[in-house]
Amino acid sequence: MTIQGLQRATRLVLMLFGFAVLAACAKPGVQAPDADVARFRYPGVQPSTLSLVTNIRNKTGKGAHSALIVNASEQVVFNPAGTWWHPQAPEQGDLHYGFSPGMKQWFIDYHARETFRVQIQTIEVSPEVAEQALELVKAYGSVPPSQCTIAISRILHQLPGFESISVTLFPSSAADAFGKLPGVVTEVYRDDSPDNRSDLGTFADG
Repeated sequence: MTIQGLQRATRLVLMLFGFAVLAACAKPGVQAPDADVARFRYPGVQPSTLSLVTNIRNKTGKGAHSALIVNASEQVVFNPAGTWWHPQAPEQGDLHYGFSPGMKQWFIDYHARETFRVQIQTIEVSPEVAEQALELVKAYGSVPPSQCTIAISRILHQLPGFESISVTLFPSSAADAFGKLPGVVTEVYRDDSPDNRSDLGTFADG
């Protein structure tokens, strides 16, 4: 094989690997009634924070899915093309409202299992930055399959203080960049539950 042919083959393998890693993001968005959103709205708490959630494969240590928790005037989770849902966390365009502490725990329990761990990186931000993030996730809409991290990194890159986070396909790359920001606190949640979490709903690889 020529050098050019080898280079083309390498690029193809990397592209296919990227799509395989991101196959986790594969659910079309839904549109809950505004009345449900108002009913279950959960007010944010001080200090204002942003939290990047990364599902990590235990076998490889690679990221498989990204989500963003926004704690502003209300607390929500932007879970682009993800599979998690709850009737008390109404969803509009991949944004779940009513993200209370109990709902956050449910979200973590759903994703943490014998094959995946959940990493949550949290940083304090000004109320103004938190509100800007809230408006951006509300406006973003439903995300196509395999573009969860593209959507989140695009949102973060627009925020003051987050310009160093480049738009990327890869959850691990976004997590690495987020982790370099000053003041980030990282938590990792593990669970030895089986992949089939029938008690919490179905799970589509992240």
